[in-house]
Amino acid sequence: MDKFKNMLKPKPNPQQLLRDWQRKLRQECRNIERQIRDIQREEKGVQKAIREAAKRNDMGSAKALAKEILMSRKAVNRLYENKAQLNSISMHLGESVAIARTVGHLSKSAEVMKLVNNLMKAPQMAATMQEFSKEMIKAGVIEEMVNDALDSALDSEDIEEETEEEVDKVLSEIAGETAAQLPEAVRKERARVSAEKESTSREVCKTLNPFHSLDIAKR
Repeated sequence: MDKFKNMLKPKPNPQQLLRDWQRKLRQECRNIERQIRDIQREEKGVQKAIREAAKRNDMGSAKALAKEILMSRKAVNRLYENKAQLNSISMHLGESVAIARTVGHLSKSAEVMKLVNNLMKAPQMAATMQEFSKEMIKAGVIEEMVNDALDSALDSEDIEEETEEEVDKVLSEIAGETAAQLPEAVRKERARVSAEKESTSREVCKTLNPFHSLDIAKR
């Protein structure tokens, strides 16, 4: 009976579909903006904790906190990218509806399909975009996609490895403008790491060239 009612129910026109989709896209953009504000607000607290740890010369804690900031900033960058792609989807859908006024129906959009596919790979957007894509597939705007990356995106988010250079840059930004302004513990730690690298390099050279030390002795 419900199926029969759905058959008799008039299909929404392209303008109505566009309004509904753009409303949902705007809502998602607002959700992203709220997430960004929450992350940035939390970062201020972490920055304060880094400065306090630096004053105590507790650089182990300061570095761990600096890594948290790096991860949160990268998360914010990804959120901004997601928001930009949502806005692009809205723009391309507007163009599709404008064309539909002429041809009488919505046409498939390769650009919208590409953007939706990209957003489905983002863990925080995957579930939402999967539902959104079903509506657009039904309306004939995009084709049905087989997205192998969707399952992995829903399972876990790839965490990028933070380099020592990036961590030191954050420490320098928050705990001081230059390395000279950072606590003595930071400079000692850098000197120790540098010495270890140099020592390791010499050991590798000796292993690869056993006659290296003899050549130096002859000189």
